[in-house]
Amino acid sequence: MIKIHHLNNSRSQRILWLLEELGVEYEIAFYKRDKETRLAPESLKAVHPLGKSPLLEDGPVKIAESGAIVDYLVRTYGKGAFGPAAGDDDYNTYVEWLHYAEGSAMLPFMLSLYVGRLGEAGAPLGPRIQSEIVNHLSYVAKALAEKLFLVGESLTGADVMMVFVLEAANTGGVLAHFPNLKAYLERMQSRAAYKRAVDRGGPYKLGA
Repeated sequence: MIKIHHLNNSRSQRILWLLEELGVEYEIAFYKRDKETRLAPESLKAVHPLGKSPLLEDGPVKIAESGAIVDYLVRTYGKGAFGPAAGDDDYNTYVEWLHYAEGSAMLPFMLSLYVGRLGEAGAPLGPRIQSEIVNHLSYVAKALAEKLFLVGESLTGADVMMVFVLEAANTGGVLAHFPNLKAYLERMQSRAAYKRAVDRGGPYKLGA
């Protein structure tokens, strides 16, 4: 059976969501952030040298990095859904979004998080970071336009990856300036599988 090493309030929540969408049985190994540092516990290093979550174990397969896990789950358990086939017209667009979420879109939000902890020392970087956040959200908003999903006519791994980015954006209220992204996020969070994943994974609130 699939096992997910799951850290509260982290990217691993998106993996639980995808598993619920796929209808695949899985078990969860739970880990809690340190209340002071907000970092993952040392016990995660027993399963991966970086001590990061998510980590998937599926028999002999062990994969870290949420994008790689999403790709693996869609290819292995998707039964032709949740991502276009390699020869389809949308395939390269799908792969681009799959990697864009963590490769580019999350960077300014992570910078904002860490620079914000510097207080006044980090203040000079604030305007540049905020401009990059707006730049990326504008890009996604234009690409999504009035579509229900990023790629094609149904949920794909690209949506699963992107929703975490928008949840990060929503913690600061910036999605109020991007109504189609706000509506998209709310649609994704209203899905039955998303709600089941939160029920299984435990309380989920970024920034908490």
